[in-house]
Amino acid sequence: MKLSKFKFDLSPELIALRPAKNRDESRLMVVHRDTGEIEHRIFKEILDYYGKGDVFIFNNTKVFPARLYGNKEKTGARIEVFLLRELNEDLRLWDVLVDPARKIRIGNKLYFGEDDSMVAEVIDNTTSRGRTLRFLYDGNHDEFKKALYALGETPLPKYIDRPVEPEDEERYQNIFATEEGAVVAPAAGLHFSRELMKRLEIKDCRFAFLTLHSGLGNFREIDVEDLTKHKMDSEQMFVNADVVETVNKGKDEGHQVCAVGTSVMRAIETAVSTDGHLKEFEGWTNKFIFPPYDFGVATSMVTNFHMPLSTLLMMTASFGGYELVMEAYEVALKEKYRFGAYGDAMLIL
Repeated sequence: MKLSKFKFDLSPELIALRPAKNRDESRLMVVHRDTGEIEHRIFKEILDYYGKGDVFIFNNTKVFPARLYGNKEKTGARIEVFLLRELNEDLRLWDVLVDPARKIRIGNKLYFGEDDSMVAEVIDNTTSRGRTLRFLYDGNHDEFKKALYALGETPLPKYIDRPVEPEDEERYQNIFATEEGAVVAPAAGLHFSRELMKRLEIKDCRFAFLTLHSGLGNFREIDVEDLTKHKMDSEQMFVNADVVETVNKGKDEGHQVCAVGTSVMRAIETAVSTDGHLKEFEGWTNKFIFPPYDFGVATSMVTNFHMPLSTLLMMTASFGGYELVMEAYEVALKEKYRFGAYGDAMLIL
């Protein structure tokens, strides 16, 4: 499978810059793999496709305010620092990306906040853009994290080309997000409102919550035409016994198992056993799913409309079938569906 097979022309005006007024009122394209039929619905009408015993698997990772702006010592040059993950709690070490990278050297100090209240020192160059920062802070770890996050802003994807607004703090986050560690929101889950979750519960649907801390690898450009040569960034994930029990029970009883989003699909395909059952898992995954691929767990999938040439589109095409998904994308462009994290949704049955 070649990279160029996932190219299409996406007009910038179809990229959603803001979420729908209500979470569950985005548009929903329903794609039927068995017949090739494509339906146009509203997201909350997903209720019509699920019933008693059906299982929804969600990603409960929580996005933290990962994008900071600081100034370099002496020159005062403005530097964007994107927090990726904490490396060492005691030493206040963080893995970060810096932009512009060429201006930052080991030993440089960066100052954050109006009064330069937070200081960090560059102690390592890990990649061309990546750095390790040591934050210099006297308080305890909880105080440090609170101060650091107060300086950060919601890390909207770069394709949402506008300043961050107060609403983003709530809306670029799933309502069931509890496990802090993501810098990318699992976008498919953004469509689920409290009311919709309650109505699914009333229909006796079951929920399972795994954790996969979504990283910037989702947005990294693929620079090889042969997809077998592309390496995904690793992401930390946890599948506990409760998830395993709920999902395997649903499967064994012949119910639908719906993966809500590409991050969930990556996680369950990492933690699937040879007999198609889910098993407990704690660790890292760099699984890259592109067509053709045999899925072991999910019978259906909710996902957003993704950017051209993206790994997210490739996974969607793997599950829905390449020809059918690319046809659905042609329809989406014609019908002016909204693309990206704040955009509309697709349900593949």
